[in-house]
Amino acid sequence: MKISAQEEYGLRCLLQLARLGEGESLTLAQIAEREGISVANAGKLLWLLSKAGLVQSMRGTRGGYMLARPAAEVRLSDVIKVLDDDTVQEHCKSYTGVLDVCVHTGDCGIRPVIVGLHEIVQKAFSQITLAQLVGTEANVDATIHQIQGLQKRYEPTGAGA
Repeated sequence: MKISAQEEYGLRCLLQLARLGEGESLTLAQIAEREGISVANAGKLLWLLSKAGLVQSMRGTRGGYMLARPAAEVRLSDVIKVLDDDTVQEHCKSYTGVLDVCVHTGDCGIRPVIVGLHEIVQKAFSQITLAQLVGTEANVDATIHQIQGLQKRYEPTGAGA
């Protein structure tokens, strides 16, 4: 599975907000600067996240963006669903061959594999919250591997792995 730039930066913007204390907020410019993205890009991401009810904005001199609910209640699957440009159902429609459509749209042996992998990833994402991603990389890595045995479930198996 490939995480798009939109998904990654949206998650990073949310993590900036997840690190804030109670009642604190960040302006659009502060979020953009902290993540090294344009204000326009940050604005688009926060608009999508706000529209989905994941963030809220406050107007005024002390205004800015904050999470709409606690970070422990925001699952990665919720975020990816909002920011995902290319759903699995659209997989055959994004065909890049020389014809107008994929020649296997009626009977495709690859589609069940792609759908199955997508379901595994979605299940893993549904078990991880924003709160679990706040911290150092080592702490986050240890936390993620503890979640219902994800490490064992998704480790490569067999020789040469």
